[in-house]
Amino acid sequence: MSDDSDHVARVARRPAGSEESARAGRTWWERSADDYQAEHGAFLGDVSFVWGPEGLDEAQARLLGDPKWLRGRRVLEVGCGAGQCGRWLRSVGVAEVVGVDVSFRQLQHSRRIDADSGHPLAVTQADAQRLPFADAVFDVACSAYGAFPFLPVAEAALIETARVLRPEGRLVFSVSHPVRWGFPDDPGENGLTARESYFDRRPYVEEDAAGRAVYVEHHHTLGDWVRAITAAGLCLVDLVEPEWPEDNEHVWGGWSPLRGRLLPGTAIFVATKGTRR
Repeated sequence: MSDDSDHVARVARRPAGSEESARAGRTWWERSADDYQAEHGAFLGDVSFVWGPEGLDEAQARLLGDPKWLRGRRVLEVGCGAGQCGRWLRSVGVAEVVGVDVSFRQLQHSRRIDADSGHPLAVTQADAQRLPFADAVFDVACSAYGAFPFLPVAEAALIETARVLRPEGRLVFSVSHPVRWGFPDDPGENGLTARESYFDRRPYVEEDAAGRAVYVEHHHTLGDWVRAITAAGLCLVDLVEPEWPEDNEHVWGGWSPLRGRLLPGTAIFVATKGTRR
């Protein structure tokens, strides 16, 4: 859920289609990118691939594959934000990495970090529902909480990403663990009691005074994601639910050590195009 209450007149659980969701996403991220990077930039790192609030790092997890194998591959990061993950890939020697994000302001932060880090990342502004690439041009696609939680139709999002993957390509993406939708978005004791139906797939929508959506986040169950992966012609090879590490005392919105040690906060799906690997 959003952690920015500015301009929000009310919160609702109601339908929201592709265009409304995309418009709300652009609006929210353009307005919130500065605060987001100021608050979470240190945790994310400028040149680091963190899969979620638990702090699982790709350098240890290797969900994308061995770095030596990756160096000869072409990688797409969907919903790259300020490019921290893609920049880490560049730092370990991956020659071709491209990041896409719906927010121009996030990409401006990417350019700022490029200059500071010495690891420039090629980026473009685009909606993940309409990627500006030809078919079968990437070996790997990845997304760490980027884009997929904000798209209304899981199948459509994955079909579009699968389209740009080469045969036997690999897709790895993380989202808020679907079970969290049954619980209040609260890092404290109140967040430990289920109050909503896990099966209620209506999105979470923040509206302005005129009823326009200014933030939309969509809920898909674990089964929804599995079926979407299959519908996209992908093969699910792993589902990672990171445990909260003892040394992580970081609180990020509704994620916290209290909740993280009892409930899964992140789901990471690992899939390949057409074959198991």
